Formats: sequence, C-alpha cells, structure tokens
Amino acid sequence: MNEYINLTAENIDEEHICCAIGDPKHQAGVDCKKEWIKNKLKDGHVFRKLNARGKIFIEYEPLETSWVPISGDNYEYIYCLWVAGSFKEKGIGRELLEYAINDAKEKGRNGICTLASKKKKPFLGEKKFFEHFGFEVVDNIGDYELLALKFKDGDTPKFNDNARAMKIDSKDFTIYYSNECPYVEYEVQELSDYAKEKGIKLDFIKIDTLEKAKNAPCIFNNWANFYKGEFISNTILNANALEKLLK
Repeated sequence: MNEYINLTAENIDEEHICCAIGDPKHQAGVDCKKEWIKNKLKDGHVFRKLNARGKIFIEYEPLETSWVPISGDNYEYIYCLWVAGSFKEKGIGRELLEYAINDAKEKGRNGICTLASKKKKPFLGEKKFFEHFGFEVVDNIGDYELLALKFKDGDTPKFNDNARAMKIDSKDFTIYYSNECPYVEYEVQELSDYAKEKGIKLDFIKIDTLEKAKNAPCIFNNWANFYKGEFISNTILNANALEKLLK
C-alpha cells in the first residue's frame, strides 16, 4: 500500500517538494516554490506526493485561481504530474491522478483539465496517459493542447484569447517565468550572468500575480521563451541551451 502526503501549512517546512532534492544550487528556488505554495493553499491548491525521496507528485488547484491563461466553469487544473526513476511502472501515476479526479468530483467540480502537446515537450504531461483516463482535447494552440475530463454537461475550458497571440512587441530575447517551479530561480540568475558577460540583451518578465498569469501572451505553465517577438518554447533554459539557441 503506497503512502502519500499532502502538503499543508503545518508540514510544508519539513517536507521536501520532490524536485531538485538535495541540490544546493536550487535551494533558493525550493524556498521560493514553498512560499508560492503557502500563498496558494488558501485557493485550494493541492500538492500530493509519495512518502519517499523522489520526484513523485501531482499538483493541482481550481482553474479560476490557477496561474495559467486558461478559463473554464468550475474546473480543477493539473499543473504537474510527475513520476520519475525507479518509481515508474508501479501504478503510482494512476493513483495520483485518480486521487485528483475523485477529489475534484467530491468538491462538485464540472471536470478537471491539464496542458499537454501533440508531440512530447518538457514539463508537460503525457497526452496518452491522460487520454487513457478519458481526457479529451478541448482546445489547442499549435502543438499545445488543453485536455479535459468532463464530469457534467456545460462549458469546457479554453485558452484565453491573449494566450493565442504567441507574440510580443519586443524583439529581444525575453523570458516569462514564475516560481511555480523550483528550477527557475537558479536558471534566471545563471542566464542573467551569462547575458551580462556576453553583452546580450536579455529580458525577464516575472509572472507573480494571478492577473499576470491569466493575461500571459502565450501558452504558460511556468516558463516561456520569446525571440524576435515570436514564442519559441516552454523549455527552461540554462546558459548552454541559450547559447545554442542564439547561434
């Protein structure tokens, strides 16, 4: 029988948050992520993990307060479902997702949704896995797809109109990011140092409010790259990856 833990205001300081476990360079990002979760708990944010040392968790909350440019009527939104390493192929992902689905039903939600893509992309869920549980594509922007599992009749979630732009006015390399992910804090600093050393114009726009998240000009889960005004990817970059992109 697998044992799971839900993070609460009482236990979050003692519990790890799965990502970047034991890596000192990401400690600032872990601290920022924990503060982000603390502020979101009042919104009904759920972070549920296996009681083990590994990357095994699901994270979701009401769509109305989720930091994504998506709107819908009484849905839950899954930010992330991750089962890594030796914990794969043991039914843990199924148990985590079933918990979220049942929790959404008990709360009287109309359904539950998440972000995926036609082709596998980093930091997004596996489309086929969700489809196995009855999720269907209800909206898309290019390769990015919004999957939803409906419990009741009614409106389905959709991307906000501003997210469909996938463009910005600035031609400089621009990164939108938030503290939803513990990896971003370190990479923002690394990229800032690299850009300063190389004399590159690099802009960072921090998504730090619900309003900013809902009005993002692109698909956004925790990181988005723009160059020459065009959306490039949702991949979290380090200095080497940025150098390759610019070349």
